[in-house]
Amino acid sequence: MGLRDYLTAVRTHWLSVAVLTLVVGALAAAASLVATPVYAATTQLYVAVQGGTTSGDLLQGANFARQQVLSYTQFVTSPLVLDPVVAELGLDEEVDDVADRVSAGSPTNTSLIAVTARDTDPARAAALADAIGTRLAATITELETPLGAQSSTVKVSTVRQAAVPTTPVSPRIALNVALGLVLGLALGVGTAILRLVLDTRVRDADDVARVTSAAVVATIPFEAEAPSRPLVVQSDPLSDRAESFRRLRTNVQFLNVADRPRSVVVTSSLPGEGKSSTSINLALALADAGTRVLLVDADLRRPAVARYMGLEGGVGLTTVLIGQAEVQDVVQPWGDGTLDVLPAGQIPPNPSELLGSPLMAELLEKLTCDYDLVILDGAPLLPVTDAAILAKVTGGALLVAGVQKLHRQQLADSVAALQTVDARVLGIVVNGQERKARDAYAYYDYTPHEPTPEVPRWRRLVGARG
Repeated sequence: MGLRDYLTAVRTHWLSVAVLTLVVGALAAAASLVATPVYAATTQLYVAVQGGTTSGDLLQGANFARQQVLSYTQFVTSPLVLDPVVAELGLDEEVDDVADRVSAGSPTNTSLIAVTARDTDPARAAALADAIGTRLAATITELETPLGAQSSTVKVSTVRQAAVPTTPVSPRIALNVALGLVLGLALGVGTAILRLVLDTRVRDADDVARVTSAAVVATIPFEAEAPSRPLVVQSDPLSDRAESFRRLRTNVQFLNVADRPRSVVVTSSLPGEGKSSTSINLALALADAGTRVLLVDADLRRPAVARYMGLEGGVGLTTVLIGQAEVQDVVQPWGDGTLDVLPAGQIPPNPSELLGSPLMAELLEKLTCDYDLVILDGAPLLPVTDAAILAKVTGGALLVAGVQKLHRQQLADSVAALQTVDARVLGIVVNGQERKARDAYAYYDYTPHEPTPEVPRWRRLVGARG
């Protein structure tokens, strides 16, 4: 998948992305508001080496102090410093618990020590920092006093007492909310991309190309009213959906020019992908172009052609195959005479056997001699084998792929079913594709406009002068 796929996933699932972002941000805000505020107070100490009068002694002492400061900061959390502080302040805590709320550091290349204490009470935080600073200074003095000497070689002075803090250091509500929003956005985008990765439904021609090398011969746009007007080439010939069927007609006419199929079965992988409406509209478009077409309803399990076209469906293909009628007696004309329709007839108990019988092959051979093209509306491929049987004895199959109704693996299984019987896959028809803003045809209006009446020259002159 490329960047465009990821952007499409985010655009498709923008609502869930927005909801997750706001929810996580709100949770971060709520957690921050209910959290107990913690205050931090800092006292600052200065470490100096006593003794020495020359500049060399002073420089050596300053370097020594800077080196020792890092070691002195480690004393802050030691029992040597904290035990007296806990006793002095009367804290009802263990030394280790106090150590968790205390820290010390030294700015680079300085002899300063910053002792920071945190507490839920700002006054206690300041008192604890000052007490630890005082005790640390005393501890360093004791440790740096040579045996038998009266004074220490290191002097520690408090240069800044801890001030009582007025604002807490945690929770930082603004930062937490910002981090929550970023985390929520990341979760939302990740969820959208994960849904895209896990969603194996066919969404467009690119998904078809991932499954099979068979060409996409047409993309039929989605139309909410399609179920209520299946014969769109006749009922709304100026719509872009009708135009897409005319493009399908053109592509079918150019299929295998050297060995043009005289019979084509239109099928799909699953029911409900639009194979019957595709068969009918393709036949109507071909008939409009002057092609002598016979449309055969070869879906002997759930026939729909007669119902969609308003024809009598009681007799038809099955009636001919069982020898109760001649084909010319049950074929029904449609329109101006270039399109004939052979309904399915009565539903038989053995559809596969009838369609695979020698009688069916003989009938097809006769029909292809009488018509320029015979279009058979076959049953779906995955539930039954009827369409695969027909595809083998016809010129090939047009496979309808319903957008958002079919998974890529199901499409692959359908193509494999046709290839197993050595049937030709003439092409894939992607049906129900949502219109995209970049589609050139989306901006073209097929509705004819009334010509603008020409204004007489004398009236234009009078208007210009007035």
